[in-house]
Amino acid sequence: MAERPQDPPVPHGFWNDFRRFFFRGLAAVLPPLVTVMILVWIFTFVQDKLGTHVNTASKWVVVQAIGIAQKMPLSLRGHEAVWRAVEKIWRTYHLGWIGVVLAFVGIYIFGRFVASFVGHSAWRVIEHGLLRTPVVKQIYPSVKQVTDFLLSDRTVSFSRVVAVEYPRKGIWSLGFVTGPGFRGLREAVGTELLTVFIPSSPTPVTGYTITVRRDEVVDLGLTVDEALRFTVSGGVLVPPSQGGRTLGEVEETGSLLPPQSGEAEKQEQAAREVEENRRK
Repeated sequence: MAERPQDPPVPHGFWNDFRRFFFRGLAAVLPPLVTVMILVWIFTFVQDKLGTHVNTASKWVVVQAIGIAQKMPLSLRGHEAVWRAVEKIWRTYHLGWIGVVLAFVGIYIFGRFVASFVGHSAWRVIEHGLLRTPVVKQIYPSVKQVTDFLLSDRTVSFSRVVAVEYPRKGIWSLGFVTGPGFRGLREAVGTELLTVFIPSSPTPVTGYTITVRRDEVVDLGLTVDEALRFTVSGGVLVPPSQGGRTLGEVEETGSLLPPQSGEAEKQEQAAREVEENRRK
């Protein structure tokens, strides 16, 4: 019986430990840090591109209201003295947040309008015009695809995790069942089919959609999260239920393989002892 390949021992020492734990800490810190940075960028974008103009419009409304209340002559711009007073009040009481709040409210109202029948029809006409505008039609579809993927409330439902022989026989790929195959195709081949999404590694948001026979898929009994971790890590993070090891066990033993038994385990232990004696 062939022995399993042995992973090389993890070198010890200050710099090796520093590098290992530094990157582990970096992997833990980056996700929340990047999330906060994105949220701050969104807030700043709304404030700079919308909030500033909404603040100006709010001040104009206040200036006009004061002018009407004091029975001043009508002016499209408003009286400079009233403008200066309103600007001072805005700075004194730090009312710049009003523009941001009203901008978010305006976006919400616009979203409700687009969701209505009239708004949806009007927005389709506007998008049709954008898609026929030179230069704009080269940029708008790509931007819309990204924003729809990030912000759309429609999600793809993965019913279960399976393995299929793809892209050829003898090579097994992990996939997610998204639904049954096309009815016309099922009737043509005379058997039950499944539609399977094969994610790419390490970015599972892209991949391939294939249709296979139901009897050609193997149910793995994994959760979607476990399958995604396996894909993103390039196969390093194998679920313990499938014979893999946790990240802590990998760092402690320096081996991605599960514990061995018998002669192979003794040989591995002897090799580690020789390596430790050599370092001493």
